[in-house]
Amino acid sequence: VQLQASGGGLVQAGGSLRLSCAFSGRTFSTSMGWFRQAPGKEREFVAAINWSTSITDYADSVKGRFTITRDNAKKTVDLQMNSLKPEDTAVYYCATTVPGRPIGRSESEYTYWGQGTQVTVSS
Repeated sequence: VQLQASGGGLVQAGGSLRLSCAFSGRTFSTSMGWFRQAPGKEREFVAAINWSTSITDYADSVKGRFTITRDNAKKTVDLQMNSLKPEDTAVYYCATTVPGRPIGRSESEYTYWGQGTQVTVSS
């Protein structure tokens, strides 16, 4: 299983970015999540989606601003980030569970991780 995250960059506060995670491997009944790690902080949950049910979950800090979606044909999971704030600055990682796991907020629930993509929001 391999995950490749892309789409990071530098944006002004209030702007938007779209992250994409390309996934190779089985998708049925897996869950995919986005996490982020800011300098000096622990990695934290951002959003997750179950591939089969499309059930989603969001951290309170991004709810209403970020949207996670999946594309079956492309085997990608995207994170649309709107109304970005300086505190959204972090390295963003995509991750996936083994098949059969529901969406979760804990890192330990995710088995495979992408390499991370930097998002920087200037004030």
